[in-house]
Amino acid sequence: MIFPVGTDIRLRRRPVANYVIIALNVLVFLFTDWFGDWFGGDLGARLKALYALDAAWPALPQYLTYQFIHGDVLHLAGNMLFLWIFGNAVCDRMGSLPYTLFYLAGGVFAGVGFTAGAGNPIVGASGAIAAVTTAFLALFPRVHITLLVWMFFIFTFQVPAVILIVFKIILWDNIVAPSFDQSAASNVAHSAHLAGYAFGLAVALGMLAVRALPRHPFDMLGLLDRWRRRTGLVAAGPVHTPVAARPIMVQELDSRPLEAVPLTAVEQLREEVAARLEGRDAPGAVEAYLRLLALDAQQVLSRPQQLEIANHLAQAGRYREAAEAYEAFLSAYPGAADAGPVRLFLGLLCARYLKDDERAVLHLRQALEALHLDAQRVLAEAELRQAEERLARRGPQG
Repeated sequence: MIFPVGTDIRLRRRPVANYVIIALNVLVFLFTDWFGDWFGGDLGARLKALYALDAAWPALPQYLTYQFIHGDVLHLAGNMLFLWIFGNAVCDRMGSLPYTLFYLAGGVFAGVGFTAGAGNPIVGASGAIAAVTTAFLALFPRVHITLLVWMFFIFTFQVPAVILIVFKIILWDNIVAPSFDQSAASNVAHSAHLAGYAFGLAVALGMLAVRALPRHPFDMLGLLDRWRRRTGLVAAGPVHTPVAARPIMVQELDSRPLEAVPLTAVEQLREEVAARLEGRDAPGAVEAYLRLLALDAQQVLSRPQQLEIANHLAQAGRYREAAEAYEAFLSAYPGAADAGPVRLFLGLLCARYLKDDERAVLHLRQALEALHLDAQRVLAEAELRQAEERLARRGPQG
């Protein structure tokens, strides 16, 4: 089995509306499938039949109610997993009330798409979740999705959102695969999914276009605009002749707007790092960070930015630069809550990849003073013991 388990998006606020929607789905399922029969007879089954969307005789309220009814626990679990993965980020960007209205409207539109060509009932949140999925694609096309593979062994890997959503979820799962297996396809409302995908993408792009959502250089419209400019489909802007700079007198600063004061090269690079991290452009952020250090080796980013840059460097196999970035983080933020695990990872990096046992011993000893989880302490102690043994065998260096 292969399914998504996370993204590399850092939420700015808690997506309360998405939590509430997930909770409502779970509560409705518990009532209709587990507790409903306690109230007499087959109450749960009768409620599901009443509030499912019957394409043959659809009632207006059913376009909302069917979204919260599920066939079985696997149906519920799969839908809620996708809603958690994609919905949290979309809710964070839209805000709770707009997200709730968008989610429900997506389910209604998916229901309309289903009833237009079917005659059987439908239940489930997958139509609304399809809208959320393509809204995620419009807002975060360059984000990477972490997939878990569960076969003979378990491992994870990352793929860009555009590949997973466009080619796997939309094209393969809803168009290509059903054409090969008609029996399996009959149990899945692909028409509702496709209607939801179309609704979510169109509405999200429309909200970006009219600025109902804050624009970002790395949303789908921003990427499309840059592609059009690179290919010459859009005329370049006016050419500005550079003006020779002159020193700014201190007395001028009080009378000039803040944006009129030019940024220094260091400030520009710090802003570029922040913008690229916000846009999920990890390689660009790393290169901007390294250019920043070339200008001023003492520069340290904000706590989350510095740690994220160090993580990206480590993931890219640039272990020397990663170690230096982690050390800069620990030097600037020694009281950070995650300093212990960071120092443990730094010790492992020094021992296993940089082959610098002296440096590893230093960090692992300090990590042991801050680690609280038993598993982390066991790992640190084992790695420290091995590094110390290698140093002892090597003997004093002359």
